[in-house]
Amino acid sequence: MIVDRADAHRVTELLDGLAGLLTDTVAGGASIGFLAPLDHAEAADWWRERAAAVAAGRLAVWVAREGERVTGTVSLALPDKPNSRHRAELVKLMVSREARGRGLGRRLLTTAEEAAAAAGLTLLHLDTETGSPAERLYRSAGWARAGTIPDYAADPRGELRPTTLYFKQLGVPAAAGAVAG
Repeated sequence: MIVDRADAHRVTELLDGLAGLLTDTVAGGASIGFLAPLDHAEAADWWRERAAAVAAGRLAVWVAREGERVTGTVSLALPDKPNSRHRAELVKLMVSREARGRGLGRRLLTTAEEAAAAAGLTLLHLDTETGSPAERLYRSAGWARAGTIPDYAADPRGELRPTTLYFKQLGVPAAAGAVAG
């Protein structure tokens, strides 16, 4: 398993595999912003837009591959305002259904966290569907729960679901950054 940071050119080269990963993730029920069924062409168009964001320096993308098959990805939406240069949003952590249960989600999360810290970022934040398997991953990796918003987004079936907000202070012990709630 290889996990590499992808520049805009590499995102474009891997477009078909990334689109397949996105459609697989949505078909598997993950609430990542899309309704099922997600068309492969629509998923490819979405990734093309991400390639432009990578080229503009607004997004960092890591891709996990087994051979040439894309098995996972994670991204950091980078700050675009002077008062937020210390933070980024962790977005679109995806692992193909066939690659789950082997630690790839944790590896992708750790990769993004380490890269953020190396870039001088001190705070990461994310949102995830309340009660999802991803929520367990974030808690076990030391992310602190900030709160829950009811009826935040529709899941792939179109049903409104709550989301839980998490944050992680990089370089701070997990207990020090925890928020009760």
